[in-house]
Amino acid sequence: QVQLVESGGGLVQPGGSLRLSCAASGIIFRLYSMGWYRQPPGKQRELVATITSSGNTNYADSVKGRFTISRDNAKNTVYLQMNRLKLEDTAVYYCNADPGKYGGREYWGQGTQVTVSS
Repeated sequence: QVQLVESGGGLVQPGGSLRLSCAASGIIFRLYSMGWYRQPPGKQRELVATITSSGNTNYADSVKGRFTISRDNAKNTVYLQMNRLKLEDTAVYYCNADPGKYGGREYWGQGTQVTVSS
C-alpha cells in the first residue's frame, strides 16, 4: 500500500517560514520524481516544485528564490522549505510521486494546509 504523508503545514505570518515534509512508503522512493503542488482557495491545483530521482529541481516562477525542494532517499522523504511567505502562498499543499520513465501510476498525498495571514 502506497502512502504519502505530508506534515508541517500551519498558520504563519507574511515573511515567515515553514518546512513541509512528505514521507513516502510502499514505493521505491529513489526512482520517483517527487513534487509539491498546491491548490489555493477557489483555484486549480498548480505546480510548486519538483525534484527528479537524480536531484534536478524545477520551480514555479512565483516561488523561485523563496522555496527550496530537497529529498532524503535514506528517509524516503521530500521536503519543501518555504521562506518569505506571502499571503498568496495560502493553499493546500500536496505531495506527488511520479515514476516517470520507470512507468506505473503516480501518487498523491492527502494535503496539508498552509495559511499565511497577519
